[in-house]
Amino acid sequence: MSPTTTESTTPQSTPSAPARPKARRGEGQWALGYREPLNPNERAKKDDNPLHVRDRIVNIYAHGGFDSIDPGDLRGRFRWYGLYTQRKPGIDGGRTATLEPEELDDEYFMLRIRIDGGLVTTRQLAVIGEVSQTYARDTADITDRQNIQYHWIRVEDMPAIWNKLEGAGLTTMEACGDSPRVVLGSPVAGIAEDEIIDGTPAIEEIKRRFIGDKAFSNLPRKFKSAVSGLPDVAHEIHDVAFVGVNHPEHGPGFDVWVGGGLSTNPMIGQRLGAWVPLDEVADVYGAVISVFRDYGYRRLRHRARIKFLVKDWGAAKFREVMEEKYLNRKLIDGPAPEVPAVPYDHVGVHKQKDGKFYVGAAPIVGRVSGSVLVQVAKAAERAGSTRVTFTPQQKLVVLDVPEAEVASLQTELAKLGLQTEPSVWRRGVMACTGIEFCKLAIVNTKDRAMDLVAKLEARLKDITDVIAGENSFAPISVHINGCPNSCARIQTADIGLKGQIVTDDDGAQVEGFQVHLGGGLGLDAGFGRKLRGHKVTATELPDYVERVVRNFVAKREPDERFAQWVTRADEGDLR
Repeated sequence: MSPTTTESTTPQSTPSAPARPKARRGEGQWALGYREPLNPNERAKKDDNPLHVRDRIVNIYAHGGFDSIDPGDLRGRFRWYGLYTQRKPGIDGGRTATLEPEELDDEYFMLRIRIDGGLVTTRQLAVIGEVSQTYARDTADITDRQNIQYHWIRVEDMPAIWNKLEGAGLTTMEACGDSPRVVLGSPVAGIAEDEIIDGTPAIEEIKRRFIGDKAFSNLPRKFKSAVSGLPDVAHEIHDVAFVGVNHPEHGPGFDVWVGGGLSTNPMIGQRLGAWVPLDEVADVYGAVISVFRDYGYRRLRHRARIKFLVKDWGAAKFREVMEEKYLNRKLIDGPAPEVPAVPYDHVGVHKQKDGKFYVGAAPIVGRVSGSVLVQVAKAAERAGSTRVTFTPQQKLVVLDVPEAEVASLQTELAKLGLQTEPSVWRRGVMACTGIEFCKLAIVNTKDRAMDLVAKLEARLKDITDVIAGENSFAPISVHINGCPNSCARIQTADIGLKGQIVTDDDGAQVEGFQVHLGGGLGLDAGFGRKLRGHKVTATELPDYVERVVRNFVAKREPDERFAQWVTRADEGDLR
């Protein structure tokens, strides 16, 4: 059973709570009796449950157009259905923080399709592409949350878009907003030879029980989660994550992590030290999200993520409250998951445990198009597959390919710009939406990343083998973000680039980046090294990355990873 299914507006459903800590008085925690909204976002959610906005979109705004949209819906509740106003063209990054929201708003929207676990059928993929061709000017980006994101969406077209998507079993519900967002899953769940356990049934149960439930549609902030039998979903930086592990007595199950997240206050998640069997994952997910809903901080938006609660409480207290107040039982103690020697990204050709193959391909920074997705669906079907997945690294994978069809599928994907044997630079780059469409962005990201990849591929051919390794994939990852929010996970990249306006040698204000070096997950879990005062202009970026990479190759120890080298490197070698 769900830990609580009582709608969040019912005070009686809140469990008894410990004495109010004086240091946290006024943080807006519901469980401590603070029910009165303390900021405009909380007020808007209390005034009307955000899930109600769909009816207004269909019955009012789709007929009246953009100018008919209530501001509280436009910049708030629309997000619960995956809709954000996109950035008005022509506004440079230096003005992002100086303009009011209505001055940044275009009359078009970004729209996210939530794809829990990243898995779609080829029929669904074709529908996603067709919607893009018809309603989104052929735009489509694969995000690092395994979603697809459109641009240029009109509110007038939303009823038709929902009819098309939902007819194929797809949804945009709670793709954004202060809600339980998409649940990441292994792109190769159920087929990987080294998978400990298939988390797909747990993801499906979480969707069934919690997505669209008004008891969980008013959280303090967004809630990001992952369930995977492999450590391939960046589990260390989720609000809650379940990662496969073998218990010495109970067998395959999941280790539980809570309180991870990036943005301006990055934190690595903490293990609860608990082992959870597959059929109890949804129960524990429900307990974690209920603790967050009831005890999470609601006064200040920048402190409203669950990571701040976990940091203040610690993992032991969080587990205790979860067990005693929500699960009403103790969890089984369990071991930590093994840390992979190299990161998973599932690019290339790999054998499945059933003897077939999966084929992973790399677009640059997830940028594809509706037309490309339609063609991928057709190519996959010609190769005998009916399933495609998206990865947390902005890549895509065709599953269940017979061995005899692998080579022809690789050729077809390559013609679409999707390389299955990409360079380390194409393979290791990620980027957020950037100033092209995002109202928070300060710099261009997608185009900068594409230019950077092309230049590094041309300039660094002589050292590619050293970077990639002869027998394994160990790239130097480069993540580019348009603002401090780290949607592209800049703090956990080998080279993380945070967009900002900088001063060039001529004294002009231009697009540039603050540099983070040596971050990572897995073996190198941490946020690396930020050089005080060191910033790079966008035009200098290829020269800078090339210089640092060549210094690494020249001065590394045998088998030393980039993140290891950064921790000991002279500062001059990093500038």
